[in-house]
Amino acid sequence: MHSRTLVAPLLTAILYVCCGTLSAASSADTFSFSAQTAKDAEKNHTDAANQAAAIQALVSVPCRQRLKDRKILLLIGERHADQWLTSQDRYGKFIAVIESRLRALGLKPYTQQQITASIAQAEIDAYFKNDPDAALSASKRLGASYILRGSISTQAGVNPVVNVNEVAVDIDLTLSGVSGSVLSEVSAHADSYSGSDTPAMALTLVREKADPLVAQLYNDYCRADASR
Repeated sequence: MHSRTLVAPLLTAILYVCCGTLSAASSADTFSFSAQTAKDAEKNHTDAANQAAAIQALVSVPCRQRLKDRKILLLIGERHADQWLTSQDRYGKFIAVIESRLRALGLKPYTQQQITASIAQAEIDAYFKNDPDAALSASKRLGASYILRGSISTQAGVNPVVNVNEVAVDIDLTLSGVSGSVLSEVSAHADSYSGSDTPAMALTLVREKADPLVAQLYNDYCRADASR
C-alpha cells in the first residue's frame, strides 16, 4: 500500500514535467508567417538599398564628355542551337530597356531606326557570327566608335512540382571597340513563375537586371578612357 501511494504522485509529477516541456518546445517551434513576412521584407529592403548604393558607386566614376559623345552601336540577338536570331524588331522592347539606361547616363547609342536605315540585316548577322571584316565595314559606314552586343535568351517551361509556367532569362552584354578589343563583359541570370504571359515576365526580369549591368558597363567604359 505504501509503494502505491508513492507511485501515483510520482507519475503525476513526471507527466506534468513532460507536458510542460513539450508545451514549451511546441511554443518555441511555432512558425509565424507574419514574422517571416516582415523578416523577408526587411531583407528585401536591405538588398535593394545595398544594390542602389553599389550602382551609385559605379556610375559616379568620372567620365569625359568626349567619351560620352562617341557613338555606340547596340545590337541584341538570341542564340538557338547553332543559329542566331538577330532581327532587331524581334527584340525592340529588350533593346529599349538597355538603350534608355545608356542615354540616362549621358551615352550616345544609335536609335534602332538609325541602325536599320544604315545597316543591312546581313551585316547585323556578321556581328553575331564573328565576321570581323563585315562588322568593321558596317561600323565605319555608320560612324560607330563602339559596339555593345547583347545576347538575351529565354527558356520557358512548366514547373513539375506546382504545375505553373515559369521562365528563365540569361543576359550577356559585351562592349568592344570597332577593332574587336573588349572593354567590358557583364552577365546576369533571373527566373520566375510567369503565369500565362511568358514574354511579359521575361521583359520584367530584364528590367530588374538592367540597372546593375549597365552601371558596370558604364564604369568599365569610363575607367578605360585613360588607355585610349
